[in-house]
Amino acid sequence: QVQLAESGGGLVQAGGSLRLSCAASGRIFRQYAMGWFRQAPGKEREFVAAISWSGSRSYGDSVQGRFTISRDNAKNTVYLQMNSLKPEDTAVYYCALDLHGITRSASSPNEYDYWGQGTTVTVSS
Repeated sequence: QVQLAESGGGLVQAGGSLRLSCAASGRIFRQYAMGWFRQAPGKEREFVAAISWSGSRSYGDSVQGRFTISRDNAKNTVYLQMNSLKPEDTAVYYCALDLHGITRSASSPNEYDYWGQGTTVTVSS
């Protein structure tokens, strides 16, 4: 089994920055991709960013140019650096792990095998 633990959420003013972390643990025997999704109240889950094992990245349109995803394979950890935050970035942020992500950085939640519990990001105006 694989566990994902997010951290780094909180309250920040518009224009500010936050860095989220997600550590994977457990029985991981494949080269995996990791992604971030978010869900605001009353809205569907939205793709934020993903990174493959090989380092290829993809971003959602609403965060392109403001957010950066990175990973440390030695630590089984993925990071999401969020800059120039806006009130509309307020959501619960989830990390996810794709066991088939050697080269792909998928934007569909259906491609992911494991999910974290989420961390809340609130951006005040």
